[in-house]
Amino acid sequence: MLPELLLLFLLLLLLGIFHGINPGMGWLFAVSLGLQEQRRAAVWSALLPLALGHALAIGVTLLAVGIIGLVISFEILKWFVAAILVVFGIYKLIRNRHPRYGGMQVNFRQLTTWSFLMASAHGAGLMILPFLFKGMNTGTAMSAHMQSHKSTIMIEQATILSNLPKEPLIGLFVILVHTLGYLLIMGIVAVLVYEKFGLRLLKSAWFNIDLIWSAVLILSGVLIPII
Repeated sequence: MLPELLLLFLLLLLLGIFHGINPGMGWLFAVSLGLQEQRRAAVWSALLPLALGHALAIGVTLLAVGIIGLVISFEILKWFVAAILVVFGIYKLIRNRHPRYGGMQVNFRQLTTWSFLMASAHGAGLMILPFLFKGMNTGTAMSAHMQSHKSTIMIEQATILSNLPKEPLIGLFVILVHTLGYLLIMGIVAVLVYEKFGLRLLKSAWFNIDLIWSAVLILSGVLIPII
């Protein structure tokens, strides 16, 4: 089961990288602030509130799904979330608009709020849900595995596994790993664009990334029921 956990960790990092590459998810704002103030420090200072807002959007989505899961079964919840993902992905394909919040003179709180709204509008939290369900399934399988080896040499490993996140902490694990990948790639891209490429890069990149984003939302919805 541990290889499955490592695979989940890697996939969450990759999805975080995918989110971080999208200019509409934060690095464009960081670059704009840097160009406005003519200093790299402005780019760096924007990264933490952007990452915090992104993580909060993921957390709110997972919390909402967790609350809904208290009143309906896990299987029904998966189909419910899958339908939302597919519908939202199709909606993003048809009507691709970005919310606006505030001007360029923003403080930490305002930038965090902007990031939260952008991540929510893009369905970033919804895209995380397949990984949450996979983590829950992996955690359940680990518990069953431990019960069948209590009287063997696997007792030591079972003790380790018993300390792994249960359902409430799996969500936190998902958020932290995903945000790590998001923050890492967002910082790299923001600095590279600010230092080397400039905003000319967006002329060919923005529209294509939005199309890919919508397609991934739909694909995530298709995959959820078969996890």
